[in-house]
Amino acid sequence: MKNKNTITIVLVIGTIILVSNNILGGTAFMTYGLGEPSKVYALHIAKEYTFSGETVVMEDDDLRKRMDKELLVNTYWQSNMMLMIKRSNQYFPLIERILKEEGVPDDFKYLAVIESSLENVISPAGAKGFWQIMRTTGKEMGLEVNSNVDERYHLELSTRVACAYLKKAKKKLGTWTLAAASYNRGISGIKRLLEKQQVENYYDLLLNTETKRYVFRVLAMKEILSNPNQYGFVFDTIDLYGELKSKKIPVDTAITNIAAFAKTMGINYKQLKIYNPWLLENHLNNKSRKKYYIALPDFAEIGP
Repeated sequence: MKNKNTITIVLVIGTIILVSNNILGGTAFMTYGLGEPSKVYALHIAKEYTFSGETVVMEDDDLRKRMDKELLVNTYWQSNMMLMIKRSNQYFPLIERILKEEGVPDDFKYLAVIESSLENVISPAGAKGFWQIMRTTGKEMGLEVNSNVDERYHLELSTRVACAYLKKAKKKLGTWTLAAASYNRGISGIKRLLEKQQVENYYDLLLNTETKRYVFRVLAMKEILSNPNQYGFVFDTIDLYGELKSKKIPVDTAITNIAAFAKTMGINYKQLKIYNPWLLENHLNNKSRKKYYIALPDFAEIGP
């Protein structure tokens, strides 16, 4: 009887080990030795946060709840947040450089994250690109927008347009926080609300749901992307998406077949479109002989 019990215990332990190995070992998860059961924790809310050098103190219960909501939503929507971490490594270097050149605070890179998740998406209202620029706004601010070329998908040009808008908003509204809110509600919309409610800052305004959440979504994205490990996101540098290294060539003529044009550079149509999503068709009209700069992968072959 004693021997039978010993055998039974050994079999049970062996089974547990096998099951455990199947659960934690043979998976796609990069656990880095931290394969613990998932738990959901309440999150610490700091006494204050900063955005573009402007401080918000979390003394008001309403402000704490709004920050808590955005931190919880983004921390526990783990798959989406991990994608934001990976994409930010790819796109932030370019966005940061342009923000600096344009005199706009670095924190506005997080606004692009909440606008588009750093993808060339289209909103139900027709806003497009990383900065979600409307067709009319884009054309008014100098972007080419038509069926052949849509520069709202051009990350560098659209970022400069967003900077121009934000600087204009800051000048009219007085703070970068209000400028950020106006990206959602409009400069005149925010100005009317401030006058109507007789207050001077975003945090004292009674707002619609979307604008009420807007700046706190930016704050939460900044907090988590700046401190991913504190919020449970475990990864190594190799897991992140790399920056698209490119070189540019000027083109001031029409291109009758972009796929054929790409082949002359030693790349294919897909690769060229990844670097130039603003080219909408398999040709470039260019009747005006405008000078475009087409980005190519570093490994592309540019002839003499």
